[in-house]
Amino acid sequence: MSDLFDQKGIAPMLLKESAPFDDPDCIYELKLDGIRCLAYLEHDSTQLRNKRNKDVTALYPELSQLHTFARGKCILDGELVVFKDGKPDFFALTARSLQSRPFKIKIAAKQSPVQFVAYDILYLNGEILTDKPLTERKAIMQNNLREGSAISISRYIEGNGIEFFRLVKKQGLEGIVAKRKDGKYHIGKRTDDWIKIKVMQEEDLIIFGYQPDETGAVKDVILGCYNNGKPCLRGKVYLGIGSEERSYIRNFAKSNRSNKAWFEQFDGAVWLQPKLMGTVKYMHATKSGSMRQPVWKGLKE
Repeated sequence: MSDLFDQKGIAPMLLKESAPFDDPDCIYELKLDGIRCLAYLEHDSTQLRNKRNKDVTALYPELSQLHTFARGKCILDGELVVFKDGKPDFFALTARSLQSRPFKIKIAAKQSPVQFVAYDILYLNGEILTDKPLTERKAIMQNNLREGSAISISRYIEGNGIEFFRLVKKQGLEGIVAKRKDGKYHIGKRTDDWIKIKVMQEEDLIIFGYQPDETGAVKDVILGCYNNGKPCLRGKVYLGIGSEERSYIRNFAKSNRSNKAWFEQFDGAVWLQPKLMGTVKYMHATKSGSMRQPVWKGLKE
């Protein structure tokens, strides 16, 4: 019967979300802006699988020798990251993940090399480590993995999460992750043992319209701003909008529709006169100016 390594079917442990907090029973790591990945390393091969369990090894040839940095057959949980000027560059990483032609992949690997940042070990030389406390797993990983240009081990601090979060926010990084020192590794589950604390931007934007669902109710709200007197799309948001606010926007539309389609890419949208505003929280703006992971906070009076 095949073991956990041979099955290669692990779903990574998931994270809950919270505001910053201090806890002497937790460690705090940087939340890296990358792609979650499990690395299956044995004496002569490396295999990388993303959180949907897709084999992505061929996309990152610069990581093909990760197994040479491990002292045994192991499974690592970590993040694929492109660092530019010392900070994760998610846009460069996304461009890497979309490549398909071997020649272009080879060029991209030189221009924007990916690093595997390991933060947990789940298996070593036939032993499943998921029931061991986090601090013990960290020590095992430290003793069985050496760092190099293609791989590093995630650093952490203890106890002082609030001050660490302030520093991370000041540096313009994505956030931090709090992990219980005695926590087990829960495959594919979301528990209080791992908690992400994200740095969010907040902005007041104009509601230019909405996309209705099959009943005509408000589904996605289309948001933008004015740039040099011209409407500029910032994106659309669904998460966080309550039923009362959806009803308010729909009722507003009854007497405040616009004949102008503000942004052509939204077929079937209900366009509004630009009189309503809403507040949105999001990770950061993309290169195109849209919002990454936007969440509605509320209508703006």
